[in-house]
Amino acid sequence: MEKKVILITGASSGIGKSAARELAEAGHIVYGAARRVDQMEDLRPSGVGVIALDVTDHPAIEKAVDQILEEQGRIDVLINNAGYGLYGAVEDISIEEARYQFEVNLFGLAQLTKSVLPPMREQGSGRIINISSVGGKIYTLLGAWYHATKHALEGWSDSLRLELKPHGIDVVLIEPGAIDTNFDEVMAGPMKERSGQGAYAEQVDSVVRGLERFYTPENSSPPEVVSHTIQKAVEARRPKTRYATGKFSRPLIFLRWLLSDRMFDRLLGSF
Repeated sequence: MEKKVILITGASSGIGKSAARELAEAGHIVYGAARRVDQMEDLRPSGVGVIALDVTDHPAIEKAVDQILEEQGRIDVLINNAGYGLYGAVEDISIEEARYQFEVNLFGLAQLTKSVLPPMREQGSGRIINISSVGGKIYTLLGAWYHATKHALEGWSDSLRLELKPHGIDVVLIEPGAIDTNFDEVMAGPMKERSGQGAYAEQVDSVVRGLERFYTPENSSPPEVVSHTIQKAVEARRPKTRYATGKFSRPLIFLRWLLSDRMFDRLLGSF
């Protein structure tokens, strides 16, 4: 196995933390980046370098990339994992909140990608791994802005793959399904605050009940399932363009392809 220099964002918890630890223990040189540095301290014993980074802070992005290049001389893999889910009725979510959702899930990711491309082109190789979601292929109730970012990331990544192919740089999408992280907790509370009263209260209750059924140990996969897939994408000589992974990812993508919009709407209503 060729040792690679890897930068992964969102490494303070869940999938990002699991992937950073697994890749470092596999022998790669790994830098984990996140806003909450204190929550990455337990990665240091595995050999992970810790960087404070808010992906919406463009000067901080340049500083982080420069630090890695100064210490290692190259960046082989960028794993864009930082992100969150903004849920609630479109009527209740401010455009400022929606813009920030795009800043984190798409524009911050794009700025970081732009920053690593020049050194990757110079070395004639590299790999951009974008953590999307099955939510980039389907949709759910009260998730318009979140799904908008993930659908955008899918199209952005496909176009970027064509651009970078002549330069020896791969672009890979990882599409997790139901993963046992705190995504449901982070999503449910703010959604209740935004839309838990008034015209959309009944729909909020329906979504919360669905989350309680959906995000259980029996119905979701541990983050390690995704981190194993990420390692596979990092180390493959010729990676796939997409990896669907975790509970319900492949079935949901298949059903979205198979069913009409109205039929898929009814399917979602049955959860």
